[in-house]
Amino acid sequence: MIKSVKWFFVVLIISSLLSLSFSKESSVTEKLALGEAVPELVLCNEAQPLNLCAAKGSYTLLSFWASYDAASRERNATLSHAVENDARVKMISVSFDRYRSVFDAAVRQDKIDATACYLETEGKNSDIFKRFGLKSGFKNYLVDSEGIIVAKDITADELASYMN
Repeated sequence: MIKSVKWFFVVLIISSLLSLSFSKESSVTEKLALGEAVPELVLCNEAQPLNLCAAKGSYTLLSFWASYDAASRERNATLSHAVENDARVKMISVSFDRYRSVFDAAVRQDKIDATACYLETEGKNSDIFKRFGLKSGFKNYLVDSEGIIVAKDITADELASYMN
C-alpha cells in the first residue's frame, strides 16, 4: 500500500512538472529585441513625446525603474552616475512610482540629475509599460543615434566597456 502511494506522488509530481513546461506563461518572449527601433516614448498620455534621439555617434540610455523595486532603483542610480560626465551618452530615466513625492525623494536620495528623470504615474497600466514589455521586470535600453536598440539590461561596467 505504501509503495503504491509513493509511486502515485512520484507520477503526480512528474506530470505537474511536464504540464508546467508546456504552459504558455513559461514561454516568455522579449517584446523588443536588439536591432529593433525603439518605440516612441509618451508619458502619462501627454501629446508631447520625449526625444530619444541622440547626436550622431552618441547614444541614449533609457532606464525604467521604480522606488519600490530596489534592484531597478540601484541600477538606475549607478547608470546615472556612470554617464554624468560622458557627453556620448544622454540618459533618460523613467520612474513608474505612483506619487510625485516618492519619486522626488528617490531622485534626491540617489543624487541623480532631475532634468533627465521623468515620472509615469499610470504604472503598469501605462502605454509605455506595455510597449516596452516591462511585465517581467524593469529594463534599460541603449539606443544609438538612429533610434535602434544596441544593448539591453546593461550594467555600468558593460556600458563603460561598450563606450571604449
